[in-house]
Amino acid sequence: MTQSAPLAPIPFIDLGAQRRRIGAAMDEAVLRVVDHGAYVMGPEVPALEKALGAFCGASHVVTCASGTDALLLILMAKGVKAGDAVFCPAFTFAATASVIVRLGATPVFFDVHAETFNTDPRSLELAVAKARELGLKPAGVIPVDLFGQAADYDAIEPIAAANGLWVLSDAAQSFGGSYKDRKIGTIGMATATSFFPAKPLGCYGDGGAIFTEDAELAAVLRSLRIHGQNVEDKYDNQRVGLTGRLDTIQAAVLLEKLKIFEDEIAARNRVAARYNEALGDLVDVPVVRDGLVSAWAQYTILLRGRDRTEFANRLKAKGVPTAIYYPRPLNRQTAYRDYPIAGNGLPVSDRLAEEVISLPMHPYIDETLQDRIIDSVRASLS
Repeated sequence: MTQSAPLAPIPFIDLGAQRRRIGAAMDEAVLRVVDHGAYVMGPEVPALEKALGAFCGASHVVTCASGTDALLLILMAKGVKAGDAVFCPAFTFAATASVIVRLGATPVFFDVHAETFNTDPRSLELAVAKARELGLKPAGVIPVDLFGQAADYDAIEPIAAANGLWVLSDAAQSFGGSYKDRKIGTIGMATATSFFPAKPLGCYGDGGAIFTEDAELAAVLRSLRIHGQNVEDKYDNQRVGLTGRLDTIQAAVLLEKLKIFEDEIAARNRVAARYNEALGDLVDVPVVRDGLVSAWAQYTILLRGRDRTEFANRLKAKGVPTAIYYPRPLNRQTAYRDYPIAGNGLPVSDRLAEEVISLPMHPYIDETLQDRIIDSVRASLS
């Protein structure tokens, strides 16, 4: 008896499929930049900023070199400094906290909800109390729209207002989604997003953007991203800035990808709905709150106490990749473990780090491929 050949491995994120769809237009866009030669702050950069603003309804868009720079530039513009407390979830990527520490301020970590992976407002209140107890000045809060779904801003914004906090939305994973009647990019004092290749709207390297309704803030951000220069005289630096520009080629790439972005977000939501329907009886599937549209940067499940390593290995043997976002909350990482946490501890973040696992998610998973993933998941859990 002959054995059948093993199935080809499935890509976790299939950027090749997207390239097969718009590769010719992408090549032409990149070559236009090569031909005109304005590789830094070329015409595609302001064109992208205008297109991004039109997409989400933001009045001012400032592109930059990465999602981390987007966060950092905003904190620099707000004058965040030593003695300030900036609140952020422990269950997120390190970039959210690293920019706070880099400016000498103190990150104070709060917990999240297990169903949405996003900000627990009660834990945020406890974190503010902890900061005051330590003699820190509460300055702002950075809710993270984890895995693509917006945080609970209706609950966060009154807490921020009551405590004199600005709200900086970390939308590195959620741009393209919406929060009730508000598009991501129009919430809070400012919104930061990332165009890292694996993000829902990703370029061919690093990139990011800031969205705001505050014209004065936008002007400061534009100065800071180019060394702090005076727009009228680039050799009269008005403030200490950084090299945070978005490369023109990346802007050209993003302009082409933005043309199909709404269609891709709809496809991601179809994939997520099929996963939920097929797997909800075996695992805890992600919950999207009423009125919200997720960008589905990741599709993350909880295994209800099953062995995660064994599950991942079984799927790997079937050619189905997985990933863990995140295996350790920030307060348990070496660089951040000495910073304060909300007074009730972070029990949900600790539990999620032990139980979460993500399945392949991108707009080009057709039903046949998804059925293979679903069948493999169910077989691996049986």
